[in-house]
Amino acid sequence: MTSDSIIDEILRREGGYVDHPDDRGGCTKYGITVDTLGLWRGRTTTCADVALLTEDEARAIYRVRYIQQPNFAAVRDDQLRALLIDWGVNSGPRTAIRELQRILGVTVDGTIGPQTQAALEARASAEVFRLVLQARIYFVANLVQRFPAQLVFAAGWMRRIGEFLA
Repeated sequence: MTSDSIIDEILRREGGYVDHPDDRGGCTKYGITVDTLGLWRGRTTTCADVALLTEDEARAIYRVRYIQQPNFAAVRDDQLRALLIDWGVNSGPRTAIRELQRILGVTVDGTIGPQTQAALEARASAEVFRLVLQARIYFVANLVQRFPAQLVFAAGWMRRIGEFLA
């Protein structure tokens, strides 16, 4: 599974422009929030800017901010790498990495470095995948409990997580 094929799946899941009033990320297109786009472009952006975002720019943002910078490419198992990248898109790469590190029993610093990589290599990929998937489900449940307005998105999030069971 290549980075491009993972990005293809994320784009399929995310769809086009959305500006749901209960979305804590604000307006999005291809899953890229107004804040993420602003950070990428180095200036304040608006929902109008998001609406004009091209798929090519979204792919570049995913490649750099959600694969290269968090070092998800260091995760050798394709399924686990795809799950972590997708979780990073939904909740931020540091959230996905911190949960991975908790599961691995290493220092939780939100970065995939040598310690995290070594711990990943020492564990069975299928077991880590299962535990990360479980952690993501719990994360969604806790999010909805803390922020009840997010319940409107819960079914979609769970359906998205369920795609990783196939």
